[in-house]
Amino acid sequence: MVKLSVIVPFYNVQQYAPDTLRSLRANARADFEFVLVDDCSRDGTPEILARAERELSDVAQIRLVRHEQNGGLATARNTGLDASSGEYVTFLDGDDWLAPGYYEQLLASIEDLGCDFVRVDHVQCTARARSVHRVPHGRRGVVMDPRAAILPADRSTSVDYAYAWAGIYHRRLADKGLLHFTDGLRTAEDRPWIWKLHREAESFAVASHLGVFYRRGVASSLTQIGDVRQLDFIRAFDQVVRETAQDRDAAQLLPKAVRTYCAIISHHLGSIERFEPAVARKLRSMSAAALKRMPQDVLNDALDSMDIQRASRLRRLRRRPVSTEVAA
Repeated sequence: MVKLSVIVPFYNVQQYAPDTLRSLRANARADFEFVLVDDCSRDGTPEILARAERELSDVAQIRLVRHEQNGGLATARNTGLDASSGEYVTFLDGDDWLAPGYYEQLLASIEDLGCDFVRVDHVQCTARARSVHRVPHGRRGVVMDPRAAILPADRSTSVDYAYAWAGIYHRRLADKGLLHFTDGLRTAEDRPWIWKLHREAESFAVASHLGVFYRRGVASSLTQIGDVRQLDFIRAFDQVVRETAQDRDAAQLLPKAVRTYCAIISHHLGSIERFEPAVARKLRSMSAAALKRMPQDVLNDALDSMDIQRASRLRRLRRRPVSTEVAA
């Protein structure tokens, strides 16, 4: 029986994949399953994964899956989920790495706590700099209702810490449809996912394990590329607001969803120079349309609660005319 499935998408990461795979070996166990998903890489990644499939098979169970077309991170994770069989599931990105023995600690935590999922801190690595990023949730090692960790609206909470790889999840969540991502999302794919998890799962906890090393500033990462795929954050947050509006506690939760959406729009507008000119124009028009789609009373309250710079930027954008095509 497979105890833990680790789902690892790879796309054009030949420079980093060897480090990722070495760290998997340092976390291997006979009842662990590593599901390696090649999302139609066009560099040397497929050869690296083929070699890893042979070399890791003596220490863990290996599944190598290849996409014929590039589908993006969300789709690759879904492919890995569908191919996995472990009692527990976790994720890793193909350019990140792990501390030795980390997965045994993570597995022990969720088994001891007996909850649906456990969230953990991580180390962010930018060039040679290292910084610890913690789950914005004060209580550690205590099982709670995930819905209780969504609010307050004006502070960073667990739904703002959206990294799928910073945690471990029981298989029953996948069986309930709570672990799959919105197919085709190229960025912000973790946002609808973490909100749904917190709204619909029954129990979670935060544990103080530190073993995931997140490589930030990778040139091929979408967070570093100002092309049209970055605008998928709008589709992602539209989904968050739409689904939260249908929740039984919509009146309490929507202010958080709308305020976060506004903050992300403002963030992108504040660094609009990194986008290609055509994409920058599209960002403005799509963001203006997004503001008009939000519940207007909730939006008014959100803007009133924000600092003057961000609120003014968003109010100007809100007044911008929007074409029928973009508004849809």
